Amino acid sequence: MRLWRLFLCGLLFVVAGSGVATSFGRTHPFSVHDMLAMDRLSDPQISPDGNWIVFTRRITDLEANKGRADLWLVGADGTGLRRLTSHPAGDFNPRWSPDGKSIWFISTRSDSSQVWRIRIDGGEAVQVTDEPLDVGNLVVSPAGGRIAFTMEIFPDGGTPAETKDRLDNIEKRKASGRIYEQIFVRHWDTWKDGRRSHLFVMPADGGDAVDVMGEMDADTPSKPFGGPEEITFTPDGKGIIFSARDVGTEEAWSTDFDLYLAPVDGSGQPKCLTEKNKAWDTNPVFSPDGKTLAYLAMAKPGYESDRLRIVLRRWPGGKERVLTENWDRSPSSLCFSADGKTIYATATNTGQRSLFAVNADNGAVRTIVKEGSVSSPGIAGERIIYGLNDLRSPVELYSVKSDGGDVRRITDINSEKIAAARMGDYEQFTFAGWNDETVYCYIVKPVDFDPGRKYPVAFLIHGGPQGSFGNSFHYRWNPQAYAGAGYAAVMVDFHGSTGYGQAFCDSIRGDWGGKPLEDLQKGLVAALKHYPWMDGDRVGALGASFGGYMVNWIAGNWPDRFRCMANHDGNICERMAYFDTEELWFPEWDHLGTPWDHPENYEKHNPVNFVKNWKTPMLVIHGALDFRVVDTQGLATFNALQRRGIPSKLLYFPDENHWVQKPANSILWHETVIAWLDQWLK
Repeated sequence: MRLWRLFLCGLLFVVAGSGVATSFGRTHPFSVHDMLAMDRLSDPQISPDGNWIVFTRRITDLEANKGRADLWLVGADGTGLRRLTSHPAGDFNPRWSPDGKSIWFISTRSDSSQVWRIRIDGGEAVQVTDEPLDVGNLVVSPAGGRIAFTMEIFPDGGTPAETKDRLDNIEKRKASGRIYEQIFVRHWDTWKDGRRSHLFVMPADGGDAVDVMGEMDADTPSKPFGGPEEITFTPDGKGIIFSARDVGTEEAWSTDFDLYLAPVDGSGQPKCLTEKNKAWDTNPVFSPDGKTLAYLAMAKPGYESDRLRIVLRRWPGGKERVLTENWDRSPSSLCFSADGKTIYATATNTGQRSLFAVNADNGAVRTIVKEGSVSSPGIAGERIIYGLNDLRSPVELYSVKSDGGDVRRITDINSEKIAAARMGDYEQFTFAGWNDETVYCYIVKPVDFDPGRKYPVAFLIHGGPQGSFGNSFHYRWNPQAYAGAGYAAVMVDFHGSTGYGQAFCDSIRGDWGGKPLEDLQKGLVAALKHYPWMDGDRVGALGASFGGYMVNWIAGNWPDRFRCMANHDGNICERMAYFDTEELWFPEWDHLGTPWDHPENYEKHNPVNFVKNWKTPMLVIHGALDFRVVDTQGLATFNALQRRGIPSKLLYFPDENHWVQKPANSILWHETVIAWLDQWLK
């Protein structure tokens, strides 16, 4: 996701009327302006000697209506924080040189995204690449002799220069039509034009960039969310490993991503390393001694939310073994300990994203950091560096010993902004959901909570459905925005949510409107009973993506419970949604086949079949660039509401995708949603 903050022009206040307090001691309830004001830290990279951390620090420039990123340095002990780059353009994706004296990074300062290099002891950045196309996903070889990056090219079009010429010629054509012979036609928020994200390697001291993927009709990293973590050089620097899905015309209904090994000089075709596994393989990482390749793999083809296992492979040429088959969690980011005996991994875990240590020999797992949402673990000497955020704070950098002791905070960048905004306290509780199984729920109390008062409730329903409203600082659905507006926020991690075991996640296949709805119903009852200060007569339901689908489902199957609803990017017709969307593996897995072979599975829990029961006022929100849940689903929802005479409102963004990312649009979104709740609940 894009991480932004509000540019304060050197002062700790925002223009009058924004609601953000000055630095003179006043405080105010948390709002979207505070959310945007937070500096957002990402991609921490530890120097080879373990003494320094470079990271991306992103701000939001409201005047420009976009984010801007710079590189910052801080000592691993928390001292010496300083800004490394200050160009008005964006600087990101930092990677250390092996000698620790300079940092490679990508910058847009040359009117395109190119690789640059800067010494950490001072001086100006020097441009390294001057490609005719934008570059991305920078990786540096172990010895520093080569760099790798991606460019969007026509696989049959030769060099990047030839791709640029072809794009220029297309721009000059009077006819605008495109002809397609296979899907994807469009993906996430982009119309496809035949280009692929290919991996290039070039000498670090200059020279020609070589396309190591050749004529592969595939992308690396995976789209739309993959990054440099899906690419790594081999220990000897002679090869490079990447994850890609090369499945021909089956791309739109396949999750068969494989790891490929290619020579860095482009002298041979990439070799598939994981051909036997027809499910997802990704995130390759080498042990410090270079003798073991670790990566993540799923087991179920066609299922993007299957459990990822850590797989180890002796390098080179050894057999692979699954290390964590018996661990009922799905790890994401990985790194080895200095001695290679332990793998540190993050995974969703009962409403948290915890940090774990996995024994590289026998797969035994122990928890190092449980609470909050951990990201980007890395090794600095005897300590583990990581990012941490929770429901009251955005990401800051921390370190911890390998036994989980002596936690130290490295950065404290947002403390003044957090202190200026009054937030609600949060709690997690459990209740007996579907089949009396344990279900977890978070609540966030209203700002300035008074137990003697009754408060209206914002009932937030997460997307996915294989997702979670956990202990994290969300930049679109932040419950503190509702707490700051005087609402109690209730967030049920219903069946299908991640972090509670794979069986819990898998259980809603073919049952979208069943177990999740029952959990939501029982969860709201449990919350109102457990917290008598919540006003059960003033409750609004809000959700996006699957949460938006669920709002439509609730409207027809639980129609008398809520005073109002808000539906962001939610389907009204699951059958038609199959034909509208792009990633077909998703509905085919969750609805057990295609709608022509198994129409009953698409009609079983289809909101459109229950529109006759709708009566609750609803706010509908949709983005024109959402090709996952297309905008006609939102327009159809609004049509149904209007035709039935139900109080309703439509907020439409012609320039947003499945998310709302532009700062001004985010402000409008929050103001509109809060005003809708106020209209019906206050």
